[in-house]
Amino acid sequence: MHHCDSPVIIEVCVDSVRSALNAVRGGADRLEVCGNLGVGGGTTPSMGLLKTIQSAVDVPTMAMIRPRTGDFLYSKEEIEVMLEDIRIFKQQGIRGVVLGALTANGRIDVAVTKRLVDEALPLEVCFHRAFDMTRDPAEALRDVMSIGGVSRILTSGHGQTVLQSLDTLKQLCQTTRKLTEDLPWVLRILPGSGINPETVGPVLDALLPFGLLEIHLSGGSWVESGMVHRQGGLGMGVGENEWKVWETSEAKVREVRGLVSVVWAGYASSVDLV
Repeated sequence: MHHCDSPVIIEVCVDSVRSALNAVRGGADRLEVCGNLGVGGGTTPSMGLLKTIQSAVDVPTMAMIRPRTGDFLYSKEEIEVMLEDIRIFKQQGIRGVVLGALTANGRIDVAVTKRLVDEALPLEVCFHRAFDMTRDPAEALRDVMSIGGVSRILTSGHGQTVLQSLDTLKQLCQTTRKLTEDLPWVLRILPGSGINPETVGPVLDALLPFGLLEIHLSGGSWVESGMVHRQGGLGMGVGENEWKVWETSEAKVREVRGLVSVVWAGYASSVDLV
């Protein structure tokens, strides 16, 4: 393998065309397209956003399927909405969907998730960070595997950030690698939450030996809005970020991309992969 060609896939979550362009210019290999990223962790994007991003960039796109912010316990009607969104997005040539559902007692809702996955196949399916809201990560991993057809699990390792949860992530990577050897599909752990230029090095150092091949980040922050007139005493519920826009930084993504190449080159030569 060539030194500068790291096989580690960088997925960036975006909720605007500008963020998508910034992410891809910075070196993103894949996009997760959401709505409302800055508030509540992202919801289902509009069809207009998805189609415009697909026209603007040439990397695989995953679409978030999440009808609202908040928890992951869904009503019958909400499940219908999710199934309908999957059907519509499926016709758009996307790479896959990002979804997840839990039971009231903190387990993966296998029955509901299976309905969603069956609707999505043969697209890729990522089980999102609802995984981190389960009562036990090892149990949750077995539950996801029992569904079949899930390509990856986006997880912080059950902690606030990936860096704080490296031991759990090592376990998850190890177990996944062991249990999926005989499966007809590939299931990977996709670490995400708090991955940035400061943390990506230690995260890769810890997880590359356990088979890590993808990372997830937003590279985003609140950027000052261009509004000159700012109505006092009124807001739309975004609090202190009322006059700001959430945006992915090309520079941050590029910096992460560069660090990934450097760390991979060091790792590859140490285990003689080059």
